[in-house]
Amino acid sequence: MGLKPRHVLADAAYDSDAIRTWVGQLKARACIRPNPTRKRKKRYDRQRYKHRNVIERFFRLIKQCRRVATRYEKKASNFAAFVWLAAGITTCG
Repeated sequence: MGLKPRHVLADAAYDSDAIRTWVGQLKARACIRPNPTRKRKKRYDRQRYKHRNVIERFFRLIKQCRRVATRYEKKASNFAAFVWLAAGITTCG
């Protein structure tokens, strides 16, 4: 699709140096809450991190569509079409 992320939001479970390096290679900024076991805490944008739950709620809604949740479609283009359809249906009501 050619989309380039500017920010990557992730939970503390994804707080690793390898993931942060990968995000840096994408030329994006990592907004990952530091894992409590990390000795040197990394900084993150708390305001941006608060909006992560909106994305999680969106995916919870579209997964109510069985075809999206079980990924019946073999082709990525067909699957993407059903994700768009599910997103349109769930955000209307």
